[in-house]
Amino acid sequence: MSSAERLARAALTRIIEPGDERGGRWLRECGAVELVRRITRKDGAAERLSGMTPKRLAGYRLRAEKAEPERDLSAIAGAGGRFVCPGDREWPSQLDDLGYARPTGLWVRGPRDLRLWALRSVAVVGARACTPYGSHMAGSLGAGLAELGWVVVSGAAFGVDGAAHRGALAVGGATMAVLACGVDVPYPRGHAELIGRIAEQGLVIGELPPSDHPTRGRFILRNRVIAALTRGTVVVEAEFRSGSLVTARCAQRLGRLSMGVPGPATSGLSAGVHELIRGEGVLVTDASEVVELVGDMGELAPVRRGPVHPRDLLDQISARVLDALPGQGAVSGREVARTAGTSADEALGRLYELHSLGFVERDGEGWRLTPRPTRRDDARRGGS
Repeated sequence: MSSAERLARAALTRIIEPGDERGGRWLRECGAVELVRRITRKDGAAERLSGMTPKRLAGYRLRAEKAEPERDLSAIAGAGGRFVCPGDREWPSQLDDLGYARPTGLWVRGPRDLRLWALRSVAVVGARACTPYGSHMAGSLGAGLAELGWVVVSGAAFGVDGAAHRGALAVGGATMAVLACGVDVPYPRGHAELIGRIAEQGLVIGELPPSDHPTRGRFILRNRVIAALTRGTVVVEAEFRSGSLVTARCAQRLGRLSMGVPGPATSGLSAGVHELIRGEGVLVTDASEVVELVGDMGELAPVRRGPVHPRDLLDQISARVLDALPGQGAVSGREVARTAGTSADEALGRLYELHSLGFVERDGEGWRLTPRPTRRDDARRGGS
């Protein structure tokens, strides 16, 4: 990309709002240099753009007066960052799936390669006012995904986002924050240290130029970048009206996977997640299950099994003989055979086998179950 085109795209990040599809269409039709020229010059060329209105053009021109792309590029360089545009080697091509809503460019802080990191990434998003359960699950997912070699992507917000980032950082893993403001603006302020750590060890990216501040609408529009950038989106705690569900549904529209971590059926904070799972979302409970869905062939979650008890290993006849013994008291071998539906000789042989295994014991002329050791409740509580 030419320096003039890069400069024009940097200017457009101040002129056109993120996700503006009309602006994206004009950008694709005209190119960045020509689009900036049409907006800034009053020669009638801008008015001929399809869908342009006097009110919209007036807004663009008002913003264009404050656009100083050279200053913004200098500011991002001073912060140790860069401006990445479509066509650059570092540009994640999956963002092109957004069509006309594709970012004009991305402002990036951090030492890692954005394109390479995005190739194997998963979004973990959820409620800001999450419960301790939600925070635990997000942190566990962040750490587990990072340990399995995946990049954890989130929005650096309070609650689930912050827990997912911290989980990845705690195990020395990879994490990326997508902000709804300039990448040099620590927002929320309470996460200034966290965002700084992510910029040092991972990547902080955003569509808005340096020093720009977030608005409510920009948070929603930011979510489409998270959805497009990653292979799938996991939602941990979300109410029915939640920006996290916007991210998951955007992921679905883009052909990505959407997943949800279930919570208590009575929890309003999990109601949106449960609705997502009832639809096209997939239930997941840990990082290995997420990777099984978004990963390559052979990256399977371990098979889940309950505990195996000694009597589960008995053959069918031995199990029937064992079940024929009463819970209390002793019975004769013939009574055992009658209850088990086998011959007396067969029952006696099985009883001796069960005796050698410690399941039964002799009681005079009869047989009874071996008493189980009693549990001491005080020992379970740590008493003496």
